[in-house]
Amino acid sequence: MEQTDNKHFFPRSIRRAMAYYSLSILHFSLIIGMMLMVRTLVFSIHGVTGDGLSPLYQNGDRLLINRCSYGLRIEGNRLLPYSRLLRQPIERGDIVAFTVPSDSIAGVMIARCAAVPGDTIPYSVGGFYNVDGDYVGGDSQSPTTVPGLITCAKADYYWLESINKQNPADSRSFGFIPESHIIGRVVTVLYNVRGDFQSSSLRP
Repeated sequence: MEQTDNKHFFPRSIRRAMAYYSLSILHFSLIIGMMLMVRTLVFSIHGVTGDGLSPLYQNGDRLLINRCSYGLRIEGNRLLPYSRLLRQPIERGDIVAFTVPSDSIAGVMIARCAAVPGDTIPYSVGGFYNVDGDYVGGDSQSPTTVPGLITCAKADYYWLESINKQNPADSRSFGFIPESHIIGRVVTVLYNVRGDFQSSSLRP
């Protein structure tokens, strides 16, 4: 008969098994926690619906978004202001995921960065929503300079254009997009819900 420690009720073999399973559960919980952290802070997946991003992206594509491409994004709230740790510049030509500053449209959108702060665009911008969510009226004169810290604005803004010119969900409709509303850069197509796995060497 197996001996038991005077200080413990269970035999040593059972205590070892309990410790092993407890450690396994702890490791599993840590792995799940790290996966959720990566999913929340580093990468996210965006599903393409419809033909609004064609011909570059197709209906059913699942896009991998690097949320840290421009630094670790702190969205900001009443306690902490918006900021980016290890900030990197958003470049012209980058395909980015963003949200609209106003409440008119919800959800994540995809567009190409066509102009950065200080650039001049051949459009007349009637107005846009600033970082405080207030609508700022503009003039009807063309061309227009993209506002930013370089032009003494309160924040950097970007002119984003749809990949599909027939899709109006870009700065032509929403005006300049503040940096605080840019989530990250589209890295590649992971797969298509139809089961067509894509290679990053074949598609951006």
